[in-house]
Amino acid sequence: MSSVLLLLLVFVFDLIAFGLAVAAEQRRTTWQISRESKELSYCVYDKDIATGLGVGSFLVLLASQLLIMVASRCLCCGRALTPSGSRSWAIFLFITTWVFFFIAQVCLLAGSVRNAYHTKYHVYFGNTSPSCRSLRKGVFGAGAAFIVLTGIVSELYYVTLSRAKDFQPPRDPGIRMSSI
Repeated sequence: MSSVLLLLLVFVFDLIAFGLAVAAEQRRTTWQISRESKELSYCVYDKDIATGLGVGSFLVLLASQLLIMVASRCLCCGRALTPSGSRSWAIFLFITTWVFFFIAQVCLLAGSVRNAYHTKYHVYFGNTSPSCRSLRKGVFGAGAAFIVLTGIVSELYYVTLSRAKDFQPPRDPGIRMSSI
C-alpha cells in the first residue's frame, strides 16, 4: 500500500520546486548598455536573484526524486515483482520519471549557470556596440514545466509500484494426477 504521507511530502517538495522555478523565470537577469564616453561602453547587469532561485529549485526537486526512489527502493532492489500490468506500468513510469527529471534538472542547472555568468562581469568595448547577452526567456519556465511532469509521473510510479508489490497472482492448481 502506498504511503499517503510520502505522496503528500513529495507533492509539497515539487510544489516548492515549481514555485522557485517560476520565480527564477520572472526574476531573470536583465541588462542595459552604459556609456562613459564615446569610446567606452559596457554592459551592466542587474542583481542576480534568479540564479539562487534556480539552484534552490534544482535542490528541492533532487530531494523529491531521492525521496521517491529511496521509498520505492529504486525499482531494482527488493523482491522481484510478479508479472502483471502494474509491473509493466511501474517500469514504464520509472523510466519516464527519470527522463523528465533529467530534463528538468538540465534546464534549471543550465539556466542558473548561464544567468550567473552574465551577472558577474562588466565587459568594456571600444567603438563597437556591446553585445550584451543574457539568459533566454523560457529556460526556467521549461524547467518548471518538467518539474510538474516529473511530480505527476513520479507519484504515479510510486502508486503503481505499490500495487505491483501487493499483486497476488491467482493460484492455479495445475493438472491433477489422481482420479478423484
